[in-house]
Amino acid sequence: MSVHNTSVARYFLLALFALAITACGGGSGGGTGTTDNTPPSAPPPAPIPPEPEPIVFTPNEAARFLSQATFGPNAAAIEALVKSGPEDWLRGELQTPPTLHLQDVLSRFPADGSFLDDQNNRLPQLAYTASDSFWEKAITADDQLRQRMAFALSQILVISSQSDLSIAPQTVAAYMDLLTEGAFGNFRDLIENVTYSPAMAVYLTYLRNQKSDPGSGRVPDENYARELLQLFTLGLIELNPDGTPTPGSDGSSIELFGNSDITGLAKVFTGLSFSGAGFNTPLLEIPYESFYQPLSMFNAYHSFEEKSFLGTTIPADTGGIQTIERALNTIFAHPNVGPFLARQLIQRFVTSAPSAAYVGRVAATFDTGSYALPSGEAVGSGKRGDLGATLAAILFDTDARGKSSQTNPEFGKLREPIIRFTHWARAFKVNNADPSNERLLRDTSSSELLGQHPYRSPSVFNFYRPGYIAPGTETGAAGLTAPEMQIANASTVMGYPNFLTVYTLGVSPLVDPGAARAFEASYTAEVTLAANPQALLDHLDLLLTYGTLSEDTRARITDALEVINPDSKTGLLSRARLASVMVMTSPEYIVMR
Repeated sequence: MSVHNTSVARYFLLALFALAITACGGGSGGGTGTTDNTPPSAPPPAPIPPEPEPIVFTPNEAARFLSQATFGPNAAAIEALVKSGPEDWLRGELQTPPTLHLQDVLSRFPADGSFLDDQNNRLPQLAYTASDSFWEKAITADDQLRQRMAFALSQILVISSQSDLSIAPQTVAAYMDLLTEGAFGNFRDLIENVTYSPAMAVYLTYLRNQKSDPGSGRVPDENYARELLQLFTLGLIELNPDGTPTPGSDGSSIELFGNSDITGLAKVFTGLSFSGAGFNTPLLEIPYESFYQPLSMFNAYHSFEEKSFLGTTIPADTGGIQTIERALNTIFAHPNVGPFLARQLIQRFVTSAPSAAYVGRVAATFDTGSYALPSGEAVGSGKRGDLGATLAAILFDTDARGKSSQTNPEFGKLREPIIRFTHWARAFKVNNADPSNERLLRDTSSSELLGQHPYRSPSVFNFYRPGYIAPGTETGAAGLTAPEMQIANASTVMGYPNFLTVYTLGVSPLVDPGAARAFEASYTAEVTLAANPQALLDHLDLLLTYGTLSEDTRARITDALEVINPDSKTGLLSRARLASVMVMTSPEYIVMR
């Protein structure tokens, strides 16, 4: 029995003895025995609990943590995390200044800042420069957690360059910066910045949205109002604090809003247009900087009617800016926001089908705005909606860090293709991560490539739905959500290894074949180990799969490596390349636990 339990037992016996004396008449009138006036002995003081201690990681644990929290670990990052511990790492990441995109994109513009020619066509040299910046920052930026969080948020607060935004890379880049800067901020501030973003206004068609006109039959555009509620903040049904549906009186789910709520909220987002110009200024006459600056409110086009939604009413004659502020306050105050957002962020970082308890703990942190790390130190502002605290709760939760999770068949997620590629580039130290000359990286959406491209989802519903359950699979039979499975099919399963092999061999097609090649991996560390397949696999197992490679997988890779003669530099390099591709296409790598 522990010291603490011994003390508790002794105290319990003393108390029980005192109670027995009292019950037998001791110390009260009418008894025949003598009274003992000696005061009872005080119970011994309870032992002081030990101070909580921060987590100490093994190299494999560090690699697993970085696989969840970054665009992929490399050897230096694993070593640094083992030395610092995850708490110091997190605090450092929360304080690292953001690496942004807009200025990089603008630097590629002509001197006059134009991005359209005289026929209103996109200038060819500006094609996809926003995603060029994404690839480079995801692979090389020091603020890895922030970049990773911005990417996660981009799959919830969705815009896509597969739209009219394809001609406005600076507008997309400004939105990328908005998410990057707001990654550790407050969610209430973030949804306001998103609302005033030209990218979102173009994508969800509320740019120059006008008040009703009974004469022409015009009504406010409802696109943003609907998706703001359904996809960005609340969802469709009422949720318990742990993210499970709240049952109605008949046991069915309770719908949060109806069409009248959407029509009421649509009036809120009227009167917004580009800043620095008139409400209806022609596109080619708008100042170039207006395409990446927050929208302005034009009250002459705003609906001053009464607006009712979600059980609240904004009185008639309320100004446009004040109306938006009140509407966003109402939405943000809804209890669904915490569990709705918590579940999706957990899916993006840790596991596809999080337990209700996990969601509940993260949602509670969202609501309090503060999270106590294992050492006892708190992170967060203490204000509801703090995303930095919410992210800490996701990464340090017992479900995320517990060793039992790695053997739980219902825990984990597919690594999405974008992160597999960035991990390859980071792990094997590509010489240059500038993708501007890479033909394949212009658009990796094809199922013959990655089947996914940053900021280019096919719709506002993202690349995959958070509630997707894959039919005809074991996860589907178990009723488990598996979002990334929605883009895993016969084509993408083959497209990814082919894409990876092209880059591993350094033969990716170039836009300008005469220019210097980027994205060349040296494999220096791997070549030094390649003569010994087991040593090479030990290294790759840490770097890529944090010690989870099975004996069967190792045996298959070893058999393939031993076919290659290691008696030359070419043979050693071939072994290193083959081993990396085989590990990065193994089940242990594709499924991250």
